[in-house]
Amino acid sequence: MRYRTLGGTGIEVSTYCLGAMMFGSVGNPDHDECGRIIHAALDHGVNVVDTADMYSAGESETIVGKALRGRRDEVVLATKVHFPMGEGPNRGGNSRRWIVRAVEESLRRLGTDWIDLYQVHRPDERTDIEETLGALTDLVRAGKIRAFGCSTFPAAEIVEAQHVAERRGLGRFRTEQPPYSLVARGIEASVLPVCQRYRMGVLVWSPLASGFLTGRYRRDRPVDLTSGRPALTPGRFDPALPHNAAKLDAVEQLVALADDLGHTLPELALAFTTAHPAVTSTIIGPRTMDQLDGLLKAASVALDDATLDRIDEIVPPGTDLYPPDGAWRPPALADATRRRRPPGDRAAA
Repeated sequence: MRYRTLGGTGIEVSTYCLGAMMFGSVGNPDHDECGRIIHAALDHGVNVVDTADMYSAGESETIVGKALRGRRDEVVLATKVHFPMGEGPNRGGNSRRWIVRAVEESLRRLGTDWIDLYQVHRPDERTDIEETLGALTDLVRAGKIRAFGCSTFPAAEIVEAQHVAERRGLGRFRTEQPPYSLVARGIEASVLPVCQRYRMGVLVWSPLASGFLTGRYRRDRPVDLTSGRPALTPGRFDPALPHNAAKLDAVEQLVALADDLGHTLPELALAFTTAHPAVTSTIIGPRTMDQLDGLLKAASVALDDATLDRIDEIVPPGTDLYPPDGAWRPPALADATRRRRPPGDRAAA
């Protein structure tokens, strides 16, 4: 396992980060097996574990906390805050009110006195970024967290947060956690250069593009949209949709490239994400021990310039073949009323 410095924090982290999203009711409900997966990852040199309060409604944090008893000092522990945690209008978001409560609940579930990296899971237009940074800065001073970052923030939001932190004398985001894969390279255009400019560490998620880069979904194989993940989100897998067809076309070319190199498609996919100089670590999210073993095989794979050039020909730099699953969508795009004047105003114009 290789190690890199997490931005300007001085913290050394493995180039693979163990993601815990699949631990709990939405993935693997067997706490003991999840614990064995965590221990196996640590034994292979992985030293950073990433979870979130909303993963299986807190169950993932509980599983991680139990597994790390006796090994807490070995691990750079990361979790996140933002998404709703139960009923009520103030049990979510990026407000000071929620953050200071949410961190206490995460600390309790994780069974620890401190969190190494506390991340804001998504932007929140309802809350001034100064409010969020102020709360996070106070948590660092109180010793409850060591550093804080953001996740799936657009480049403009990252820049604004950096400027506010400088103007107000607050702590700043030290990391970003964006989606990145062979078929979702959009962050190369602005997010990654911005992170390099501000010496932010980058931990990328969804390197296997929701399973499309595992080799399970191929152009000549029918997709069963009535079971498993395709049944839950058919829009991500229906081959009749243009963006899914584009992914499948790219997969065929990438499989051929991986075969030429003597690697599997997942090995090629994971090695690609760690090749970018802005990327610190790639988050792998195994549900089973077999999946972990397969993912760890790519840890020693390095891609040469000729291979990266061939990848650029298949999926051009800075290109998303599909909107990355789970990525933040600006309210100005999601809400049509924000793009249209009232009918009366339009008539007057």
